[in-house]
Amino acid sequence: MGGLRSTLHGTDLEWAAAKSLLGLGTATWAEVNGAPMPREATLARTFVELADSLVADFDVVELLTRLADRCVDVLDVAAAGIMLVAPEGDLRVIASSSEAMRVLELFELQAQEGPCVDCYRTGQPAVNQDLATVNGRWPLFAAEALGAGFRSVHALPMRLRGTIIGALNLFRIDQGEMTPADVDAAQALADVATIGILQHRGAAEAQVVNEQLNHALNSRVVIEQAKGMVAERESLDMEQAFARLRKHARSHNLRLVDVARDIIAGTMPASALDALAPAKHT
Repeated sequence: MGGLRSTLHGTDLEWAAAKSLLGLGTATWAEVNGAPMPREATLARTFVELADSLVADFDVVELLTRLADRCVDVLDVAAAGIMLVAPEGDLRVIASSSEAMRVLELFELQAQEGPCVDCYRTGQPAVNQDLATVNGRWPLFAAEALGAGFRSVHALPMRLRGTIIGALNLFRIDQGEMTPADVDAAQALADVATIGILQHRGAAEAQVVNEQLNHALNSRVVIEQAKGMVAERESLDMEQAFARLRKHARSHNLRLVDVARDIIAGTMPASALDALAPAKHT
């Protein structure tokens, strides 16, 4: 904890103060320094970002989507996804860092085999699983994941004491193990989100938790419907459509699910969503 605190105060918060003093506005570390922010500082910033999201009436889907995105930013993985258990007891895909990841997780649920499913059932991590050598364990899932370009997989439980509410899936496109430091960091990120969901407004009763999880699952259905409508009307792929929905929600301080509902209801045309920034070419 001391190391994290010193990193946070020594880099991230100092950078925020420096921006203010120098009038740099929203400039990023890389834009000013010409190099990416150090990994430790990015990790510290991620913890602050997740904690800052845990306000009254926070959006669970947005929180977990941010968690998935930050896992890709901070850890040595290519994709991340999160499954939560529904009140009925079955797992559902709730957030993914990419459309390819979401499709693969849906396949995992349909096949009822794979690292996330096992992790949730046992409550134990499944790390450093080489997909080329686990065909006997997950024959359908391993073949599908390899076909999608992934080579190794890791799953970590979203658990607080004896309560497991889901699992975090992490995928790499090359062979090799996640370092113990990366595994610990990923579990810590999952723990922050788990604690936030279970203790939102200080209520840990099962009824409250189930209602919130059910709301998150229903929100995901609404968002997926809006994503498809935006993709069709704006001639975008599903990933670009979701990115526009998220950008508009963030830019206007709106909840993602509320923007999605406006798209479905027709009170906001898809063309009114904020445009994405042009892709940077290296």
